[in-house]
Amino acid sequence: MKLLVTGGAGFIGSNFVRYWLTDHPDDEVVTLDLLTYAGVRGNVEELADHPRHRFCQGDICDDAAIRQAMQGCDVVANFAAETHVDRSITNATPFIRTNVEGTQTILRGALELRVKRVIHISTDEVYGPILRGAHAETAALNPRSPYAASKAASDLLVHAYRETYGLSAIIVRPTNAFGPRQFPEKFIALCITNALEDEPIPIYGDGLQRRNWLFVEDLCRAIELILEQGQDGTIYNVGSSWELTNLEVAKTVLRLLEKPERLLQFVPDRPGHDRRYAMASARLSQLGWRPSTTFDEGLRATIAWYRDHPTWWQPLKAKLREDPYHWLNRTLGSSPRQTAGAVL
Repeated sequence: MKLLVTGGAGFIGSNFVRYWLTDHPDDEVVTLDLLTYAGVRGNVEELADHPRHRFCQGDICDDAAIRQAMQGCDVVANFAAETHVDRSITNATPFIRTNVEGTQTILRGALELRVKRVIHISTDEVYGPILRGAHAETAALNPRSPYAASKAASDLLVHAYRETYGLSAIIVRPTNAFGPRQFPEKFIALCITNALEDEPIPIYGDGLQRRNWLFVEDLCRAIELILEQGQDGTIYNVGSSWELTNLEVAKTVLRLLEKPERLLQFVPDRPGHDRRYAMASARLSQLGWRPSTTFDEGLRATIAWYRDHPTWWQPLKAKLREDPYHWLNRTLGSSPRQTAGAVL
């Protein structure tokens, strides 16, 4: 089988590419990525000589780039997206372009080139907040940020292409993933890298927003199972049982790194900040999936990776520090030493 992985230089995409090449020795993988700020060239450079991997730098909104990369592929796994909520609040335009127009370009190409299946990676944020219980896949969409709205729109496009044109497609809605190679403005990566450099860790509001967390390798296993055994036209939630507040996560990182809690810095809450997300994963469980890595195990492994790979993340944070208009630099009133980041 030959797969096209869009957004394969990003966090989840690059981990999935490595996972697939390791576990499927007869398959080929084509990675397409524009290498924007969050698409890290280093995530694909070490695969440059891999005999079953080919990297294409290109824009998912570019029909020619999509057709060239997709030629001969059996399956498309679409990880490409703008994903940072705070950036979407500052400027929603790139989110509409990449997440909506880009998805439509991928779907059009898959239809024309007769791709056998499209796996579209979405997010739990399309459901909006839920204070008790958990959202099933049948829950109504209630996005409350430009990012979430753009992902909900892309999900509806995938559904429409299946219903209208008969394109084989599945939507995957994961909870918050974490692990190696996550861009250091994302919450857990931010907590770890700031703590390693003894810099403040920003906490929105009271820090009691609740999220579920899933180690990225377990997410890759879930997507693999859905790709191979999932029912066409179905939505699959990928949740976890590890629900923590943002404050609990940050304090756990500090404890594991033996850093003081005085590094925590409370900042004004962001507009429309959802209090809690939670999803039920009954459909995926029926296929036999369970997460195998606990939150503590995954967090320890993630901390070890960032500690061992400063040359990967330090240049990325340096670029964020240089941007005086980055949302966190404005929030913290930071000096050039202060890093930019994200809080869920």
